[in-house]
Amino acid sequence: MKFKICLCLFVLGTTTVFAQNCTYTLSGYIIDLHDNTVLENATVIVAGSEESATTNAEGKYMISGLCKATYNLQVSHPECETQAVKVAVNGNTTRNINMEHHLETLGGVELIAHAHKSKSKTATEQVISHDVLQANSAASLGDALSQLSGISSLNTGNTVVKPVIQGLHSSRVVMITSGTRLEDQEWGVEHAPNIDVNAAGEVTVIKGAAGLQYGGDAVGGTIIIEPETIPVKDTLYGRILLTGASNGRGGSLATALTKSFNNGWYASVNSSVKRFGDFEAPDYVLSNTAASEENFAARIGFNKYRFGLEGSYSIFDKTSGILRSSHLGGAEDLVIAINREEPFVVRDFTYNINSPYQDVKHQIAKVNGFYRFESFGKLKAQYDYQRNDRLEFDVRRDSDDTRPSIDLQLETVSAQVDFEYTADNTVTAKVGISGSYAKHFPNPNTGVRRLIPDYQAQDFGMYLLGSKQFDNLTIEGGVRLDYNRILAEKFYTKSLWEERGYDIDFTEFERQEIGEQIFTKPDFTYLNFSGTLGGAYELNDKDNIAINYAIASRSPNISELFSDGLHQSAARIEIGDLRFDKEVAHKFSINFTHDTDNWTFTVAPFANFIEDFILIEPTAVQRTIRGSFQVGTYRQTQARLLGFDIDNRIQLRDNLMITNQFSLVKGKDISLDRPLIDIPAASTRNAISYEIPKANNLKIKLESNYVFRQNEFPNNNFQVFLPQTETFEIVDVSTPPDGYHLLNFRGDIDLKLTEKSTLNLGLMVNNIFNTSYREYLNRQRYYADDIGRNILLQIRFDF
Repeated sequence: MKFKICLCLFVLGTTTVFAQNCTYTLSGYIIDLHDNTVLENATVIVAGSEESATTNAEGKYMISGLCKATYNLQVSHPECETQAVKVAVNGNTTRNINMEHHLETLGGVELIAHAHKSKSKTATEQVISHDVLQANSAASLGDALSQLSGISSLNTGNTVVKPVIQGLHSSRVVMITSGTRLEDQEWGVEHAPNIDVNAAGEVTVIKGAAGLQYGGDAVGGTIIIEPETIPVKDTLYGRILLTGASNGRGGSLATALTKSFNNGWYASVNSSVKRFGDFEAPDYVLSNTAASEENFAARIGFNKYRFGLEGSYSIFDKTSGILRSSHLGGAEDLVIAINREEPFVVRDFTYNINSPYQDVKHQIAKVNGFYRFESFGKLKAQYDYQRNDRLEFDVRRDSDDTRPSIDLQLETVSAQVDFEYTADNTVTAKVGISGSYAKHFPNPNTGVRRLIPDYQAQDFGMYLLGSKQFDNLTIEGGVRLDYNRILAEKFYTKSLWEERGYDIDFTEFERQEIGEQIFTKPDFTYLNFSGTLGGAYELNDKDNIAINYAIASRSPNISELFSDGLHQSAARIEIGDLRFDKEVAHKFSINFTHDTDNWTFTVAPFANFIEDFILIEPTAVQRTIRGSFQVGTYRQTQARLLGFDIDNRIQLRDNLMITNQFSLVKGKDISLDRPLIDIPAASTRNAISYEIPKANNLKIKLESNYVFRQNEFPNNNFQVFLPQTETFEIVDVSTPPDGYHLLNFRGDIDLKLTEKSTLNLGLMVNNIFNTSYREYLNRQRYYADDIGRNILLQIRFDF
């Protein structure tokens, strides 16, 4: 009888098992505990069965055909210790798995790369790899970034390159270098980022204000520069990178050396030197465009799973000549310069740097650390000090006067604390606070009226970010609140103070009247709110779509408020306005990606609506004792930027690939119903790449870069009186140059010297056909062509 009962129970139990719905899916990501990057080629095995999966390039695994039950998983990775994980499956289940990953070396030379982990799950984001950064070793960060779709550059000649993200730049683009927000007087259109491209391991660009943890004022976007990841391993490795260039007849030398230990201690040193003479257009020398640069960076730290501490120091020192022909002697010269084929000044090639030029030095000292709470989260803290010294030298009437016309010194101290919740693998949450104090005291002993005044700035911010993952859907959101205060000390001429009505609107700022000047102490405070909300949905295993809305608030910068004089390296007189309100931007973006083994396609449209947008436009020419210069006046308006970026990658064969990029942005001044000034023209970049791994990893790439003419621009032309002819002439500062097409080539090959050392030889040719052209966003386009053909030979020794 007992046997019959047991048999019945067994049959019923078996029937129940067979009746289960065994169609459930278990999926998720394998994530490195140390830096939250995803791990490719990790294996997940369901214990006691034949079910298993391997993570793809995005670190994702998926196991199908599971029943409602609790499973024991065996998770392994070539550079991790195998671990067991218990997962309860009750329907389609998502489970991310953390592993303690130790980087290994390949032949003692090359670090095995991590797959990139997105900074934002729903915003449009792109990455510059370490290989691309090395290829641009002799160039600037702006040159490297301009290879991404939607990223262009605002140039002052060839050596001062400022990144532009979907039409926006300067104070609207936040720079984060090794976790530190870069404070290098970014308000200047010709103030290039003080970043050594050779010290960067990877660069991420977030298009828009979604990266709230880095700042709420990123109306254009955020650029995150991260150093190379150091392995937790007893090893010593380094790199020497030498680049020679035909145009400028110079080059660069970059070195790096890293030592790490199994116990978590490590130290790393990077240095680079660059030296170039005058660059050359196809038909003439661009006189006084030579440049020199010396950089050094070092860090030492201790990194374990539970806690870590690091100290670092870096210095960036660069001297850049400004095209001599951009310094004019009178209004008639400006008219002639715009209309003539060649610059006013064309001299023999030289390595000398004479006036006008700028000399910039930037130093950063930082200490940061973290502590991980088991099964709860990670606490991080950082303190840093920055000092930016900027000298701008003018062509003076008295040649014996060697003082700079502008002598600026900015010191900034900042601190931040962040906590990241990691207890639930389907939920991410991060909260943080930050504060900074900046002091800016220009040297008064220049003999020139100050462009911007003495000031102090105080900033305090707090943010909260979070995301929740459901099956194929991820929801992400965040908020940030920032308090900014600016306290300045400035002399105004009495005539200007009264002409602008400041004597009525800002009487509380007046302190003392000294002759024809009024000493003032302006005091401004701003409270800014920023936020983001978005969703990402996996349509299937090939298609993904992400939608994001972000609001960003930006206080007017120092230049926009207080500029009152000649900005020599920008070659114009700039006038600010104390009445400016903060900018508020509302940006909507969509990112659709189709990804298969042979074809990856991404399209990313966006719409950015900016209230009280601040811009500067040419309004006249003013004669000074140092020459005749354009006058640029700041104003506020309502702006709209619409556009899209397209990226295509087609793998024709295993060793043959075609890539395509296309970017378009249209900016409109809604208040005046006309186009915005300085919006990049539409452009397309196409390349064909061929690789032969068996032939010493030979790689060949031919690239076509076509930039269309900018047909939408405001008419800011004005008249000037020419005393010599006693006539009025139109100064055409608005009409953009024609479109242009450039062909570029790159090839490189690896030569194995020893088991632990490799020599890489590279050849690059930019502007193969030596095409003459002028770029709309190059501020020297009024006076000269851009540079011509440039042949670069690169030798890299990894050991």
